[in-house]
Amino acid sequence: MKYNDDTWKFLFPLLTNFAMSVTVYFLTIRLIPRIKDMFIKANLYGIDMNKSSGEKVPEALGVVSGCLFLITLFLFIPIPFTNYIFNDVNFPHNEFMEFLAALLSICCMLLLGFADDVLDLRWRHKLLLPTIASLPLLMVYYINFNSTLIIVPKPLRPWFGMSVDLWILYYLYMGMLAVFCTNAINILAGINGLEVGQSLVISMSIVIFNIIELSGDLWKAHQFSLYFMLPYLATSLGLLKFNWYPARVFVGDTFCYLSGMTFAVVGIIGHFSKTTLLFFIPQVINFLYSVPQLFHFIPCPRHRLPKYNKEIDKLEISCTLFNKNDINTIGKLIMWTFKKLRLIKWQEDTKGVVTCNNFTLINFVLIITGPIKESTLTLILLLIQVFCSLLAFVIRYPLASIFYDV
Repeated sequence: MKYNDDTWKFLFPLLTNFAMSVTVYFLTIRLIPRIKDMFIKANLYGIDMNKSSGEKVPEALGVVSGCLFLITLFLFIPIPFTNYIFNDVNFPHNEFMEFLAALLSICCMLLLGFADDVLDLRWRHKLLLPTIASLPLLMVYYINFNSTLIIVPKPLRPWFGMSVDLWILYYLYMGMLAVFCTNAINILAGINGLEVGQSLVISMSIVIFNIIELSGDLWKAHQFSLYFMLPYLATSLGLLKFNWYPARVFVGDTFCYLSGMTFAVVGIIGHFSKTTLLFFIPQVINFLYSVPQLFHFIPCPRHRLPKYNKEIDKLEISCTLFNKNDINTIGKLIMWTFKKLRLIKWQEDTKGVVTCNNFTLINFVLIITGPIKESTLTLILLLIQVFCSLLAFVIRYPLASIFYDV
């Protein structure tokens, strides 16, 4: 944007949002220790399987940071529109509708995430619920923009032209983005600080991207994104203080669902959904690596957490056992491919019983490093997340000029 006499009108909402975010951070770190025992009394707790203490740890505390995040945004609603209200100028109903639809989708996922923590929903529900929660967002996108054109990369333009209208396929992609974001964080989880840590790296990457793009033509969309990302960062930082090793609280599926939908919301409404997906490179890798178990080509246990070795106080790879004759042709092909690429640790006895590591990025790191401390494992995975975010910026800026006119 161009900085002129209206600069203060641009800065005022952002500065107010920043001040509210700082305030809600301190509210988060004061509130969580005061109410975490209430969750234990309500039987919302878990036992940390990677510790020998066996203490009860409050579960689903993501609902606390999520509620504070939403309360901050509810209180912030009038701030971006103050100028229109007091100066009696044309009110931007479209922008107001976007804001409310975004809040509605995030609210739905907070509710559904907490329901999952309490009721332990099945996987098919975890795929269906984000799809339903994203519908208000997609309707607003249809009413306000309905832009389904994509620019074709330079090498493909002789065949497809400058642009292609995907029409309903584009809406399908955005709906799938919401489903992927909410579940991708959830399946790359299970050790102290990982869910919140990876979400913080993603959100900080989005904030940096928004700040860079504020000087562009779509500055309003990136300003909108910052309205959501700053209080999300603040509440998540407060939550990480208690979820970091050794965790005093667990965040639950509530936090994963809330985070994923928040990222999907800013990506869709802010018109940078493809860039948002770039910040999910580790989650994409983890999903692709997990596909054989997620789609049951290979037996998938209920929990795929790394195994805790009490004797050395370190984490080791967790394994699944099965008879190789019990898997179908696709499963056998996958196993042969993964073995050739040395992506798995495989042992087979004379009776055909196979012992194989569970297919998660966490276990793959443990294959490379060997048994390590839980806190060290979390740091390695977060460093991978940071590296992938740097790679995403390289793809988005220097490499993009090779394929697009930027």
